[in-house]
Amino acid sequence: MHGNSSTTYQSIGNTTFGSDGTSQTRIGNTTFGSQGSTSTRIGNTTYNSNGSTSTQIGNTLYNSNGTTVNRIGNTTYGSDGTTCTKIGASTFCN
Repeated sequence: MHGNSSTTYQSIGNTTFGSDGTSQTRIGNTTFGSQGSTSTRIGNTTYNSNGSTSTQIGNTLYNSNGTTVNRIGNTTYGSDGTTCTKIGASTFCN
């Protein structure tokens, strides 16, 4: 999840709610965002409705815009300086 500074997320079932008012729901391999976006995962690659893609290799996610995200335990570190930590059903991002 990508959020603004100090955004928190709460997952309930297949839906994730952001403290910024956004939400997303996963049905099968497709995720539907509250702002009209969709993404579909096929194998290691996620195809987004805005034309971007992301490919996961091991613990690293490579985005088509050149950024990367590395996961270590419950924390993800973005090449843009963003970090998110999952604690239970909540995710906290800076």
